[in-house]
Amino acid sequence: MSHGVEDAPPTGRAARPPGHLKVGQVFGSDVLVSPTWFVVAALIAVLVAPRVEQVQPGLGGWKYVAGFCFAVVLYLSVLLHEASHAWMARRLGYPVGAITLHFLGGMTAVERESRKPREEFWIAVVGPIASILVGLGALALWFVTPPGLLRLGVEGLAFANLLVGVLNLVPGLPLDGGRVLKALVWGVTGNAHRGTLAAGWVGRAVAVALLSWPLVLLYGFDIAPRLLDYLLAGVIAVFLWTGATAAMTSARLRRRLPALQVRDLARRTVAVPADVSLAEAVRRAQEAEAGSIVTVTPDGRPQGIVSEAAVQATPEERRPWVPVSAVAREVAHGLALPVGLGGEELVLAISRMPAEEYVVIDDEGALYGVLATADVDRAFRERR
Repeated sequence: MSHGVEDAPPTGRAARPPGHLKVGQVFGSDVLVSPTWFVVAALIAVLVAPRVEQVQPGLGGWKYVAGFCFAVVLYLSVLLHEASHAWMARRLGYPVGAITLHFLGGMTAVERESRKPREEFWIAVVGPIASILVGLGALALWFVTPPGLLRLGVEGLAFANLLVGVLNLVPGLPLDGGRVLKALVWGVTGNAHRGTLAAGWVGRAVAVALLSWPLVLLYGFDIAPRLLDYLLAGVIAVFLWTGATAAMTSARLRRRLPALQVRDLARRTVAVPADVSLAEAVRRAQEAEAGSIVTVTPDGRPQGIVSEAAVQATPEERRPWVPVSAVAREVAHGLALPVGLGGEELVLAISRMPAEEYVVIDDEGALYGVLATADVDRAFRERR
């Protein structure tokens, strides 16, 4: 099962998760393989081996190698599913993080929320469409492939991709069909948050219903469920429930983001030359009732942000002898934010260049104030 596209938290491009193996790039996105993939690949090899032995007797241990090769081919089709999400997202102007292949399929991290329901729909639906097309293509190839291992592989590829494509259209998060439902509800109501909650609740309902799969086998098809059936039903149900819950929680968090505006959160600041003493800079800040200090060049350009923590750590008796530049962090690229920034764009800007304080520049390029990350966090918590 591949649950396709997923909104990454608004924290910028994350570092590679521990233990994940990078195997290449697709459409500019790193392709990562989770350690859990090797577990499921081994499981597929074991499960497929008896069928391989039936089709091609006498292979011995090579039947497990054939099964593992089938797992690789299967996940290449999963990669195609995820690559279609990445391609569509980039085509619509959204940054895309890594594509991760894991034990239940794959995930493509789109790093921003969709702007329009139509874009949400297309980013989500291309994955299942790609899987169904691969499945139909493999099915057509099956009819002209002679009996043997190759035909067995084509048969498995057709069945798996058709199954993945159809299941991913189930209208519940975190599946692609859940995002399609979100887009439809969003389009009708004009409220993206409401669309996410509706798709999230359907996803939870699907997770609960999936727990009854062993009973469906027993009473609907008169097939005695195996331990593997109970295990898979439980694992996938937990996966769907936690994914739906995470999407709903993320939607509630994102709903509060628009209230975060740099203009409202910026502290009043005082500009001082870099060579004045720390004591004098603090005196000027207190006199102006400013909450921050910025060092400037002779032509008034912001040069450094004085660290509040460093000021507090410097004993008062030493401050007259310490230049303010000694406790200032250089205003590097990414540490100057426009005053009109807000919402998710603000969080993304902060996460790309983590710091305690940022210089805020007004529309004319002049110094407006200083934004402290602690103030952003505090404002976010107060809006819960």
